[in-house]
Amino acid sequence: MTTALALPAVHRRHVPVLVTFGLFVLAFATGALRYENFGTAQVFADLFIDNAFLLVVAIGMTFVILSGGIDLSVGSVVALSGMLCAVGTSRLGLPGPLVILVVLLVGTLFGAAMGYVIHVFEIQPFIATLAGMFLARGLCFTISEKQISIENGFFDTVALNRVALPGGVRVSAGAIIALVTFAAAVYVLHWTRTGRNVYAIGGGEQSALFMGLPVARTKIQVYAISGFCSALGGVLFAFYTLSGDGLHAVGMELDAIAAVVIGGTMLTGGSGYVVGTLLGVLVLGVIKTMLTFEGTLSSWWTRIAISVLLFAFIALQRLVGIRRRARSSPSASSPAPASPSPTS
Repeated sequence: MTTALALPAVHRRHVPVLVTFGLFVLAFATGALRYENFGTAQVFADLFIDNAFLLVVAIGMTFVILSGGIDLSVGSVVALSGMLCAVGTSRLGLPGPLVILVVLLVGTLFGAAMGYVIHVFEIQPFIATLAGMFLARGLCFTISEKQISIENGFFDTVALNRVALPGGVRVSAGAIIALVTFAAAVYVLHWTRTGRNVYAIGGGEQSALFMGLPVARTKIQVYAISGFCSALGGVLFAFYTLSGDGLHAVGMELDAIAAVVIGGTMLTGGSGYVVGTLLGVLVLGVIKTMLTFEGTLSSWWTRIAISVLLFAFIALQRLVGIRRRARSSPSASSPAPASPSPTS
C-alpha cells in the first residue's frame, strides 16, 4: 500500500511572491555559476549595501500602492533630503543627527500634505504627486545648482565604517537601517489596525467607508509614511555618496514602483506583501551586479531586463486576477438552473 505525500496548498495571492523568490534564487545561482566570487556571502551582503536607499523608498511605495494610490515624488524627495543634509552640515555647520531629524520631519510633512490634498480635494494621486515631484526637484535647484559635498564627522563615521558579521562579512549602517525599516513595515502592515485599514482601502475605498474605517486619516498616514521613507532613503543616499545634488535619484520613483510590482503587489491595491518588495529590490540588485561582473554590457541592459520583468509580472497578476474572479463568480460556484420544460 502506497501513500501519496500531501503538499501544502499555495494561496493564489502568494504565487507572485513565490515566483519572485524563485527568480531571485535562479538569478543569483546563475551569477554564481558564471562569475568567479559572485556566490560569496559578501556579494549577497553587498546587495543590501548598494540598494539600501531603494529598499527604504520601495517600502514607502508599497504602502501607497497597497492603498490604491501612487507616489511619483519619492525620487525628488530623496534628492531634496540629500541637499538638505549637505546644506545643514557643510554650510550651516549643524550637528549631523539634528539635520537628519529635521530632514525626516520635512519628508513626513511633505508626504502628509500630499495625502491631505489627494483626499480633501479629490485629486488623482498621479497628478498630486507629479506636482510634488516638480516641487521637490525645483527646491533642490533653488538651494544649489551644483553638487554640495558633505563634510561632517558624523556622516563620515556612519558612511565609512562597517559592521562585522560572522564569516568575515561586513555590512554598512545603511543596510542595517533598511532592514530595521523593513521589519517595522512588516509589523505595521500585518499586526496593526493601520495595516488592516490600508489593505481595506486598497480593496475598495467605498466599502471601507461603509465599514466605518478612517479612510481620510489612513490615506494621509500612507503618504506620510511614503514621505518619511523617501526622506530616510535620501539620508541613506547621502551616506552612500557623501554629497547632495539636485540630479540625484532621477528615475528612482520608477525603480521603486518596478520593485513593488515585481514583488507581487497589485497596482490596483489591496493585495501584496512587503517581503515581496524586498525580493523585488534584490532581483534588481542581482541584475545590476551581474552587469557589473560582466563588465562589457551597458547599464541600459538593466532597464531592458526590468521592462521584461514588469511585463511578465503584470501578466501574472492579470492571470491570477482572472482566475480569482472566475472562482468567485456565481456560475462557478453554483449549478446553472434547469431550463423550463415546454408545455403542450
